[in-house]
Amino acid sequence: MKIGINILNFGPYADPESLAGWARLAEDEGFDFALISDHVAVTPDVAEQYPAPFQDPFALLAWLAGTTSRIELGTGVLIVPYRHPLLIARMAAGIDRLSGGRMILGVGVGWARQEFAALGVPYERRGARTDEYLDAIVDHWTHDSITKKGQFVAYEQVATAPAPARQPYPPIWVGGASPAAIGRAARIGDAWHPLNVRIDWLRDTGLPALRTASESTGRPVPALAPRIPLRLTDAPLGDDRLPGQGTLEQVLDDLDALAALGATHVQFDTYGGNPASLRPPSEDQRDLARVINAHHTRHP
Repeated sequence: MKIGINILNFGPYADPESLAGWARLAEDEGFDFALISDHVAVTPDVAEQYPAPFQDPFALLAWLAGTTSRIELGTGVLIVPYRHPLLIARMAAGIDRLSGGRMILGVGVGWARQEFAALGVPYERRGARTDEYLDAIVDHWTHDSITKKGQFVAYEQVATAPAPARQPYPPIWVGGASPAAIGRAARIGDAWHPLNVRIDWLRDTGLPALRTASESTGRPVPALAPRIPLRLTDAPLGDDRLPGQGTLEQVLDDLDALAALGATHVQFDTYGGNPASLRPPSEDQRDLARVINAHHTRHP
């Protein structure tokens, strides 16, 4: 099972020095991948959770690809309806090729109504738009030139070379835990990337729903790659906690439980979900180093 981190590409600490420090931590401490978030317009509804400045994910990933050599890099998650699929396909393929095949495209539909309005993108039917865009992205990654005539995009004989380095294309991780997100993961995802879900819910509800949805598509069941909040405490937390929260031993047990469920990747997120929870990167990175070193000691 691969273990990764969430690089905080927003807020007062999203400066070049701090961002480079996140990359060094991932490379030096033995993490396997690093993902970053996506917003385009920091409207009031976005700012309630993700304060400005917000680094563009593609620009930052290209920079991080040049400062790293080993870890996989990607979006966790890219809000697909915000960008034309030709642009997403071209930029993601370019980063994958320039990094030597290390790109992960995590995708989602988005939730911020004011941001959709600021970008001139209809909030309604964003799920259907996402599905059509994802189909177009995969088509561009696997063909030299394509023609699309859909509800949301239409063009003829457009090429987006160069192709990705990874074949057949970079892995697509589908975020979200709703029935629609699970169905999307089953239809097109290489991995399902739910956020902040309990282990018992994964075992009893989420993964059975994913298997059922996959049966209807005829595709293999996508891998499990959850994103969990990291919050270390001195005293054990109760049964209502999320995986990743509690003492170091509890967090290590959570990793073992997720591995037992078949998780191929687990991403740690040190952000508490509101601007007041932002800490200096050195504090987050200290906790991440404790966890990965203890995990490697438990599983040499």
